[in-house]
Amino acid sequence: MNKLTAVYPQAVEHTRNKVIEDMNHYLEAKESLPSFHEYLRERGHYLEQIWINVWLNKVTNDVPKNEKKEFLREKGFEVQGVDRKLINKLFRDEMREYQPFKVLEWTKETFSGKEAEWEQRYQQAKADFINRQEMNRLAEVRHNVTEEIEETAAAMLEKDYTEFYLYVRYFTAKQLAADLKNNVKFQSVDTFALEEKLVDEGNFNPASYTTVASFFEELTGDIHKTVNWGRSLYEYQTYFFVYESLISDYLSELIPQMVLDKLPFKIKEQFQETFGQKLTPSFIKGSIQELLYEVEDYFIEDIQEEYLSDLLKITDIPFNVSVHQKFFEKDFADRERKKAEEEAELQRKREAEERMMEDIFGQEYNPSLGRRVRYVLHIGETNTGKTHHALERMKEANSGLYLAPLRLLALEVYDKLNAEGTPCTLKTGEEEKLVPGATHFSCTVEMFHEKENYEIVVIDEAQMITDKDRGFSWYKAITKANAREVHIIGSRNSKPMLLQLLGESNIVIHEYSREIPLEVESKEFNIKHVKKGDALICFSRRRVLETASRLQNDGHTVSMIYGSMPPETRKKQIEQFNSGKTKVIVATDAIGMGLNLPIRRIVFLENEKFDGTRRRLLTSQEVKQIAGRAGRKGIYDVGKVAFTKDIRMMKRLLDQEDEPVLTFAIAPTNSVFERFQRYYRDLGTFFELWGKFDSPPGTKKASLTEERSLYHLIAGTEIEARLPLMDLYGFLHLPFSKNEPTLTRQWEETMYAIIQGTPLPEPPYKERSLEDLELAYKALGLHLLFLYRLGERTEAIYWERLREEMSDKVQDKLKTDIKKFVKKCKNCGKNLPWDHSFPTCDTCHNAKYRRRFAEDF
Repeated sequence: MNKLTAVYPQAVEHTRNKVIEDMNHYLEAKESLPSFHEYLRERGHYLEQIWINVWLNKVTNDVPKNEKKEFLREKGFEVQGVDRKLINKLFRDEMREYQPFKVLEWTKETFSGKEAEWEQRYQQAKADFINRQEMNRLAEVRHNVTEEIEETAAAMLEKDYTEFYLYVRYFTAKQLAADLKNNVKFQSVDTFALEEKLVDEGNFNPASYTTVASFFEELTGDIHKTVNWGRSLYEYQTYFFVYESLISDYLSELIPQMVLDKLPFKIKEQFQETFGQKLTPSFIKGSIQELLYEVEDYFIEDIQEEYLSDLLKITDIPFNVSVHQKFFEKDFADRERKKAEEEAELQRKREAEERMMEDIFGQEYNPSLGRRVRYVLHIGETNTGKTHHALERMKEANSGLYLAPLRLLALEVYDKLNAEGTPCTLKTGEEEKLVPGATHFSCTVEMFHEKENYEIVVIDEAQMITDKDRGFSWYKAITKANAREVHIIGSRNSKPMLLQLLGESNIVIHEYSREIPLEVESKEFNIKHVKKGDALICFSRRRVLETASRLQNDGHTVSMIYGSMPPETRKKQIEQFNSGKTKVIVATDAIGMGLNLPIRRIVFLENEKFDGTRRRLLTSQEVKQIAGRAGRKGIYDVGKVAFTKDIRMMKRLLDQEDEPVLTFAIAPTNSVFERFQRYYRDLGTFFELWGKFDSPPGTKKASLTEERSLYHLIAGTEIEARLPLMDLYGFLHLPFSKNEPTLTRQWEETMYAIIQGTPLPEPPYKERSLEDLELAYKALGLHLLFLYRLGERTEAIYWERLREEMSDKVQDKLKTDIKKFVKKCKNCGKNLPWDHSFPTCDTCHNAKYRRRFAEDF
């Protein structure tokens, strides 16, 4: 117990000093000499407390934890694994009785019976008290004088700021002239690569700089240290830091001296009386230090706004306040005049740009609805027969156009109409299936052209008008369709938007409700409960394949649907389910877009999806869109819905009222590009203006992110130089997966082939895996997009046939490779449960956590 033994005498000495200190305070407050016994009677209780307070604080703070534990262990306490706070409490409790120092006894022994010494202590305490009072009074007087100096200096700086600034201006001008003459200009390629030497570019050219601030950005050639978020960083030094220091040093000498010279004599006299010495610039500098820091920023800020040429012309003029003030006032007036002219020019340019923006974009996005068009709205939930009724009406017409959100739906309607005796041609960006004599067309919505006329146009999934990238295709089709009747199919929450968009047009509304009720199962779903007619929903291609693999290994026959699956393959998978060849279907949310299947039960294997930015809970509309596929009249008269967890919350989403659609997406049109070309000819400027364009109320602009990223690949190349602007944008706008590097390379190579007049490069082709085949299918689709855009329909026939063969290979690969898609731990390869939420097993995860925990400690 070495520390405890060492601390004890220190605590005793501290206690004695506290007693003497208390004694002196007691005596100085008394008008006449009290007896020692009076002191004990009045202060005895306090004296008894001094030791315990001093001792406990001393041992708690000074004795180490291990000694405390050892002491307690010897006293019989269990201290292993005990909390530090509890150790301190137990130790303090024990220390209360440890060798107590008897304060009262020591006080009596030391001071009792020593009347003369007690009286002398009293006289000394009174004298010390009087001296202390006088010192406090003098300190207050000095403080008041110092405060008066500070206030006077602050008022002086505010009143005579221009005079002070003239000194700073002249000082800075002389320094600038010397630096421009004697120093060299440096340039650095990378100001963060400090190991690289700066390039000496020779002497400065003063004419290259407009304001002082522009020169301050130049590099001095030195390196200095800065502190950012507590970390020291080294960077190349600019002249700003040099002049900031120079001006600061200059002002710290100039201002105190000028303040001293200008101070009233009365204040100087009062200072000498109070401090017993003359007032000096050094004292003033110390008194107004904070004021100096503050005012330095103003001077440095103002000097940077000066024109460099104005400062250089005053360097040879001897300093005189009145003379230099005239130069400054003239320069300031000229600078303000130039600023006003520059601002007026900027305002003129802004107004010209606003007029240009109004001309280019202006009224483009106001609906131009056909006066004689009859609009028929089919509004209702999923799987209520909306599309069927609209198509039946279209079949009766002499000509008709069906616009689908997906190529697969366009293909489905094409097959349906031809099978039912209505000749129909298919047109998507990637394919054309021409039927001789057909006056009906089934297309993707992007294929709509406002100059074509039909008796009836059917626009499906109109709620897609809100999609930020594709929504404008629906807007254009709805507002610019040339037809006797336009049938618009949409969800309930799209109705207010559609009515607002159609305004005073001739509108007929048909509202649909589900004849087949939806029933949410009360028990959480387990894969062991899967039955015929189930559709299991998850939100990634890999999860679809893993789940299908698990089901097939359990003896179930399975169809699959996911976004990147070729439409022909998807069609075959659907046909197998419809015919009963497969009993179960596993799909992403692609199943919710217009696909009518004999589904007994929709099962949500996941309640969240990744939306490109983050994983988030499904929206009410998404749950309804997918769940609505359950039930099929005459087959399953009740549609079942099941969840693997959070049933109550998901049921609330299914039941809640949809929020109405309030905004729709807009995108550039041919008319916009035509007007844009009156001013500019490059797409880079167009993208810039599109970014500045304020979307009209109730609309949101398409981001054009994908088009912009493709444009960056060919900006400034011969592709941009040789293609008309609208043709180039058309190629940028081709609908393909622009996040696939293989496809963007194919796009770029094809663009060069087009402008060089060489044959189009063949699409990249691999078939080692399912992913390779799916990518090859997309590459063939992109190739066909180019062929149809270039009018090469004959050659497209060969590539369409090849693409069909590719979709067959995907179908075959699904049959053979599906068993490979078993969910496994990415670290150890161990098989994981089908509903495991993470890519690693619990063992690997725990091992990783333990390693991190060990590293932290």
